[in-house]
Amino acid sequence: MLDYLLSFLILTGAVFTLIGSLGLARLRDFYTRLHGPTKATTLGVGSLLIASALYFSTRGAGLSLHEVLVTLFLFITAPVSAHLLAKAALHLRLKSLAKPPEEEGGEA
Repeated sequence: MLDYLLSFLILTGAVFTLIGSLGLARLRDFYTRLHGPTKATTLGVGSLLIASALYFSTRGAGLSLHEVLVTLFLFITAPVSAHLLAKAALHLRLKSLAKPPEEEGGEA
């Protein structure tokens, strides 16, 4: 049963990481590319780290806390770095390719 859970977590992590990487490579401008690694890839790596913690906790001598610390560090630093990158892009007045809301035909 544990093997099925570990397989599910690894496959889920791989799929999220792949989707995040494709988003980084395929999206059109900086602001939309920023979402790929900060959202989907963070969830993917988090899922892989949870699978690793479960595996080494059940196969090893005791509770494996290395992966928990890495996950905590990842979940704290990814949003902060994305926020700083977005603020730097705004400060440099980097243009977005997205249309403003009034140009999309919606109500203002």
